[in-house]
Amino acid sequence: MALRKKLIYNTALLTGSSLLMNCIGMAFQIWLVGRIGTAGIGLYQLVCSVTALSATVAISGIRFACTRLVSEELGLENSAGIRGAMRRCTAYGLFFGAASAAILWFLAEPIGFLWVGDARTVLSLQISAFSMPCIALCSAFSGYFTAVGRVWKPTLVHLAEQLSGIALVALFLTMSPEGDIEKSCAAVTAGRLAADLLSLLLMAGVYAADRRSYYSGDEGGLRLTGRMLRIALPLAVSAYARSALSTLQHLLVPKGLKAAGYSADGALSGYGVIQGMVLPVILFPSCIMSAIAELIIPELTEAQVRGDQAGIRQTVASLFRMSLLFSSAVALFLFLFADMLGYVIYNSGEAGYYIRLLSPLVPIMYTDMTVDGCLKGLGQQVWSMGINILDALTGLLLVWWLLPRYALSAYIGIIYFGEGFNFILSVFRLRRTGALGIKARRSAQGTAAQRSPAQPGQRA
Repeated sequence: MALRKKLIYNTALLTGSSLLMNCIGMAFQIWLVGRIGTAGIGLYQLVCSVTALSATVAISGIRFACTRLVSEELGLENSAGIRGAMRRCTAYGLFFGAASAAILWFLAEPIGFLWVGDARTVLSLQISAFSMPCIALCSAFSGYFTAVGRVWKPTLVHLAEQLSGIALVALFLTMSPEGDIEKSCAAVTAGRLAADLLSLLLMAGVYAADRRSYYSGDEGGLRLTGRMLRIALPLAVSAYARSALSTLQHLLVPKGLKAAGYSADGALSGYGVIQGMVLPVILFPSCIMSAIAELIIPELTEAQVRGDQAGIRQTVASLFRMSLLFSSAVALFLFLFADMLGYVIYNSGEAGYYIRLLSPLVPIMYTDMTVDGCLKGLGQQVWSMGINILDALTGLLLVWWLLPRYALSAYIGIIYFGEGFNFILSVFRLRRTGALGIKARRSAQGTAAQRSPAQPGQRA
């Protein structure tokens, strides 16, 4: 019961903060579209696609590894292991963050000219390189706070990061020439970099104060380094492959649209409408699912360490049903009010059209977030990443083959296929673990039958 209350509290906290930050981010996105235009948004999305790959290298699985490792030590009630795990995780993050920064800095020109095919991205890529160590270390700290159940601390840090980032981006944009999308994109990137630096300073300070609750002690025999590497490295390699394929897919979209007859700026605009305008609206209410997906990882890990298989089945089945109900309600709302949302948010009928077109996909997208969190909590992270790699590879091939022929219609179809394909494979894997399906229902019924009549509300 205490674990359930903690999960509900942390979910409510993360959901409320995510809603607040999403509202702020959406308002800022609307202003940014008006300031740099859809072509500028498209160019920035291309930069984000490359930096997402670089950030994947910087993180290299450390956030999940940190959450899992600290959760295991908590399940074993070993305080000394928690501090030892964090020392190793931060060193790991610093190493990969610095390596990612060096790679992005030195390869910015070849990537911009040859890979992206737009020289206007080079300056922004070079600026982004300095964010990589910050992202890696903040990921390790966030993994720690998720494991120990004190998510309100990184939540406040992320809110401060977002507010400062918006202010700094707005400030830097006032210094860039209006209409110059290269310098506008660089100004946005510079604002994000400054916010990342502030976030790292705040997160490090919060962690330094929090870690005092765990004494040093003797770490002998814990094999923390080996355990960390066995968790992080397979996940990192899988993430590299998936992120590289996803980045290539996004970079091929404007090229495919140009091959279909769009102009260079027209291709960026079409890509920017879907990636930079429509999908943020579609994913806006998903904060509750992403919060649950993150928080369920340490809960399932601790239950797995204790051998509480019945509790795992009951929890996973309940989360699955809740995800389907919530996402179906969101999909219906988006479908009915798509035109109004497009005009109110962006003053764009085109955005409303694509919101309605993608709204039936919401139940699959949102529920897949919960399924992914459950798989990671049960130690199935490599399987989860393997599914994501297969999804990204299939999407890349479809973009390369179909976009030059059918333009944006093909892109919408590819999004549908990829999300559905990923969801089916993920659910199948979750059922294979025994955490979802008929077994879960029978287990829940058996647990209820074994409860004491004097304590009908007590969780088994």
